[in-house]
Amino acid sequence: MMPKRPQLPRGSGLFGDAEPERKRPAAHQANIDGGSRGNPGPAAYGVVVRDARGEIVAKLKKYIGHNTNNVAEYFGLIAALDYAETHGIRSLRVESDSELLVKQMRGQYRVKSADLRPLFERARKMAQSLESFRIDHVFREQNREADALVNQALDETSRPNPASPADPSRPPSKDATMRLLARCKDGLLQPEEPLDLPDGTEVEILLRLRK
Repeated sequence: MMPKRPQLPRGSGLFGDAEPERKRPAAHQANIDGGSRGNPGPAAYGVVVRDARGEIVAKLKKYIGHNTNNVAEYFGLIAALDYAETHGIRSLRVESDSELLVKQMRGQYRVKSADLRPLFERARKMAQSLESFRIDHVFREQNREADALVNQALDETSRPNPASPADPSRPPSKDATMRLLARCKDGLLQPEEPLDLPDGTEVEILLRLRK
């Protein structure tokens, strides 16, 4: 007959003597996106923030000038982290369709770009100040709301001013100027945005080459 094993006190055994895990604050979720038309080109970010119940509490969007997609993605992340900081949110889960950004923030990819390095450092510092931070990659279809905000910000910025020479209802003045991005293909300059100018309009082109 085998000797009886001593009876363990209730609550002891595997994990029984461990201290209860400290309850984390309920997490907010931020879906972020950034985009650039031309890459580099006119760029903007969009952020949708939800509370722990899944209710939308904020929609953020902003045009950030001439930048790349990746820079715009980081601006979106920083905007989400800044919202969390200013609104006392201590736990944040971020979803992004940028695999590069997600893997860099997780330490799986090195940040080699000089343009991204300061943005990465800033985002990492802000994330470390939270009690809980998590970032996950999602497919673009799961990030449609943030993507829509990016396009809204870009459309609002590129929309011609009624008093500008791009308005077809008003003829351009002799000395009117406007900034337009164009690409050279087969020896011809092709504008990246449509030009609403009357036929026969004469223009003077000043070229500034970009790398």
